[in-house]
Amino acid sequence: MQTLDFPSALSSKKQWLLAELQSAGLRIGDAPSTAPSRSGGAGPTDHKAVTVLGTTIMVPIHTRGAASSPFLVGPVNAAGVASLYQGDEQILSVQFPPEPKFYGMTTADGVPYWKIAQLHSQRVLATTLLQTCIRYGNSSTRCQFCAIGESLKAGRTIKEKSPAQLAEVAAAAKRLDGIDNVVMTTGTPPTSDRGAAVLAAAAYAIKLATNLPIQAQCEPPDDFHWFVKLRANGVDSLGMHLEAWDETVRHKIMPGKAEVPMSYYMEAFSAAVKVFGRGQVSTYLLAGLGDTVDGLLEGCRQLISLGVYPFVVPFVPVTGTPLAGHAPPTAEFMKAVLSPLGAMLTEAGMTSDTVKAGCAKCGACSSLSSFENPTQTTCSNA
Repeated sequence: MQTLDFPSALSSKKQWLLAELQSAGLRIGDAPSTAPSRSGGAGPTDHKAVTVLGTTIMVPIHTRGAASSPFLVGPVNAAGVASLYQGDEQILSVQFPPEPKFYGMTTADGVPYWKIAQLHSQRVLATTLLQTCIRYGNSSTRCQFCAIGESLKAGRTIKEKSPAQLAEVAAAAKRLDGIDNVVMTTGTPPTSDRGAAVLAAAAYAIKLATNLPIQAQCEPPDDFHWFVKLRANGVDSLGMHLEAWDETVRHKIMPGKAEVPMSYYMEAFSAAVKVFGRGQVSTYLLAGLGDTVDGLLEGCRQLISLGVYPFVVPFVPVTGTPLAGHAPPTAEFMKAVLSPLGAMLTEAGMTSDTVKAGCAKCGACSSLSSFENPTQTTCSNA
């Protein structure tokens, strides 16, 4: 494992540290003055937001690997600042975003706001509209990494969020905490629109109440005209997540989603880009599930050629899932993917700072943004 050597080659050291933290996780202990971490549920989960050298990333803290991480934070002061240690060596200070003010509020019908939407990173409001999925309850169709049902089972969320509830929470989060964009995902319902209908209704209500940029995430619907409806209802960017590129990995890890052919995803991407524009359509690729470096980069090249932003994220094994014991990718693996991918995105003019809303704009679940725009000395989403 590499040891930091500041201030030489600061940009490279920062890239290494961000990648290493997201791969190895962090031992955090008790940090009562900081925003609570998330355990279970849709991603990012088993993580905590940490600001490192001006960039806020989500770092695993509840995973098995995090319990033996070489990284440890000391006591957190009232401002959310703590010392980061690698082994016994203190290497720098990090900061934890404070708990958002909107978490202390409840709806008129008594539902805590934090059960309706969550703070991601520092300024992103995220929610899962339907906390159930047609694939989740069946081992032959379930995505092996998914924990969408765990937070519902534990009473940390509600089964379905209404447009009115979401608009109310988004307006409060904007007013009280400076939220500047919204991410909406959903479990896949047993309808041919694949969740686009509930996303469209929620987007309309949130946009009317806040005028915030919105990303919606769903599987490709049966009718691509849903993209037009989503855009008309206030969705600014769209995510349709592959999670893996290699077909063998797709069928092994997500047998239900793999029934939707890759060719159909590519058709859907092309149709969506025509509606939302280049760089405003994205997909998650989870590094560490079995795709090779070369395979991921080839997939990214094809996606970028379509105008799709490939958001490559290190896989995090989540408690309560079949892959809870699966090892995350190493920092070296992530750098082997992210360094050339950052250059590809920069050359294509599709960097994260051009995205209007969503995971790629936030960037906290991956260190990818630190590999973009190589002429810049810093890259911050804080």
